[in-house]
Amino acid sequence: MAMAPVVKLVLGSIAFATFWILAVFPSVPFLPIGRTAGSLFGAMLMVIFQVITPDQAYAAIDLPILGLLFGTMVVSIYLERADMFKYLGTLLSWRSRGAKDLLCRVCLVSAVSSALFTNDTCCVVLTEFVLKIARQKNLPPHPFLLALATSANIGSSATPIGNPQNLVIAVQSKISFWEFLRGVFPAMIVGITVNAVMLLAMYWRLLSDHKEEEEIEVSEGVVAVEEEDVMSHRFSPATLPHLSSFRSEETSVRTDPETLRNRGASSGESSASRDHQADAESQGESYPTVNSNALLFQTKRWRRVLWKSSVYLITLGMLISLLMGLNMSWTAITAALALVVLDFKDARPSLEKVSYSLLIFFCGMFITVDGFNKTGIPTALWDLMEPYANIGEAKGTAVLAVVILVLSNVASNVPTVLLLGARVAASAAAGEEEKKAWLLLAWVSTVAGNLTLLGSAANLIVCEQARRAVSHGYTLTFTKHLKFGLPSTLIVTAIGLYLIK
Repeated sequence: MAMAPVVKLVLGSIAFATFWILAVFPSVPFLPIGRTAGSLFGAMLMVIFQVITPDQAYAAIDLPILGLLFGTMVVSIYLERADMFKYLGTLLSWRSRGAKDLLCRVCLVSAVSSALFTNDTCCVVLTEFVLKIARQKNLPPHPFLLALATSANIGSSATPIGNPQNLVIAVQSKISFWEFLRGVFPAMIVGITVNAVMLLAMYWRLLSDHKEEEEIEVSEGVVAVEEEDVMSHRFSPATLPHLSSFRSEETSVRTDPETLRNRGASSGESSASRDHQADAESQGESYPTVNSNALLFQTKRWRRVLWKSSVYLITLGMLISLLMGLNMSWTAITAALALVVLDFKDARPSLEKVSYSLLIFFCGMFITVDGFNKTGIPTALWDLMEPYANIGEAKGTAVLAVVILVLSNVASNVPTVLLLGARVAASAAAGEEEKKAWLLLAWVSTVAGNLTLLGSAANLIVCEQARRAVSHGYTLTFTKHLKFGLPSTLIVTAIGLYLIK
């Protein structure tokens, strides 16, 4: 592609640079409008500067990607309502055999849930669980927070629905869900294992020096995190900046002294009510019985169990449909609408939890990146690098991986995929080599998020959630993340380059 005229090239570069600054640094002093508004601002500049026409801007928006993203967010919201994430939290602490066992569980649960429910959702869901359990067992939080964030990124690389850049790659490359999973899954399994081993090696002494306190007496003056608090934490996975928590309908009553006193009082009241009921019946008045209340409770309980089972079955059906190669976008939307209909109530409260700001951010990003591509700058830079980035050779693959690692941390992973995707695939031979190029791009751009704290949204979510946690907050610093993230990213990336065929 030839370079655009100088005026269009300069104006397009200014528009893209504005988008990049606001996307990477959303609170810059001179324009603190955030990532979403920054994305739209960059798109608007591309049209105003006449780098692209309004019709080209609309055409640049990839509706299948937006549909897939919307569908998976709605499914995640209904899974959260069905207590799926509460059960994931239960897995972390159930019969835990020590700090090292807990660390391995965090890695495994984080990786699996990220592959199925996206890495951002996983980190929003599990961060406070992990913090509470670490505090309960008197363990240092940062090894477990690192395990959560890094494993979520690595695990999300295995499926097209694991993270936004994989969604883009799956739609643009037309690689089926099953082919994507089969191509990346071996690298993901080995990568998660190596990542866990590195965490254990780096923090072995630290984890061994902290004695676990699984049974803490209240009389000793130490307030432990109650198990119910760990299991019943609830929130919306799709609204990251404003987390809403609410109690489960099935939360049991705690047996503290106040509750026991209330129970005693209520028993006295119930005795009086029975006398009143007898008097009422003698006068011919109707009065609800205890049996009818119990029957009503059982009916509601079984109705909720049936609804939760249906949510899980629909989600399982969606995953099976994706594995069968059905259209990913419409499969996710169909599953989302099936859950809405099954709920049989106004869907507005659930749909309000969808992160529409993320969908708008993607729209603006599509337009901005398409405009920057039309300046000819990305093509010219790729033409210079292409001779040294041949994926048919080990040296070329390594060069390409380094470029993707750097760009993913400088320009973020989704814009990197949009800029490089088609070019990397076009430079590869047709057939298996082209598929390998797409899968390598997915692997490296995802694992690159572990390099620094700013490398992925999942890292920032874990950091912010941990900092804002009530009564057990913790700040995961840039240095602590880099100390582990740098060697882990390089080693895990190299493993994927070898295993992805």
